[in-house]
Amino acid sequence: MRTKGRRRFGRDVDVVEIMRAGGFVMWIILALSIGAGAVVLERLLFFRRASTNPVLLEERLGKALFEGDRDTASRIVAEGQSSLHHLFSAAIAHWQIDAETLKLLLEQEIRRELFRWEKGLALLGTAARLAPLLGLLGTVLGMVEIFRLLPESAASPMITLAGGIWKALLTTVAGLCAAVPMVLAHTYLASRVARAEEMLERGADFILREKLLGRSSGNGPAAKGKP
Repeated sequence: MRTKGRRRFGRDVDVVEIMRAGGFVMWIILALSIGAGAVVLERLLFFRRASTNPVLLEERLGKALFEGDRDTASRIVAEGQSSLHHLFSAAIAHWQIDAETLKLLLEQEIRRELFRWEKGLALLGTAARLAPLLGLLGTVLGMVEIFRLLPESAASPMITLAGGIWKALLTTVAGLCAAVPMVLAHTYLASRVARAEEMLERGADFILREKLLGRSSGNGPAAKGKP
């Protein structure tokens, strides 16, 4: 009999009823979850476009720089749309400047690329912190409504409380269920940004090293491909 009762309960309660029972806060949490999911999906797609194999790219570019072939170097950095390609492209386009000025240019380019990588993470972090607070707010508002209607209820006070408390707690459950994946996603995306920053810093070191080595050996992109 208990199993049958549980099955009937599972059939009767659907998502729309749960959302209505939780009140307007449930819909706010749902909208927040959808927005956070859209941010995560967009960031994952961007990270895929902005990533590349740094070892392979540095090997190809380093060979062109060592041979002083500016045309090949420019063609290599123009092949992709990753952040490292953008960094190297800015360096090759201004290869004639001195090493100190090139270092400042690379630092500016790194900041520009990191801004692109960090886009949306602040919004995701805010949503992750806001979801459980909204859930708690919905529960408190639900409890206030329960005690407000308690004197007017014709049923037993215990029955009224039991029937109202579980509805009030729905928002807390929804807020926590929404916040947990948001926190996990934010942590993962933030780690990807940190790895991208390290990759760009290493790329800047590589370019500066090639610049200094090219100057000392008399090679460089200006040796070939320049009229």
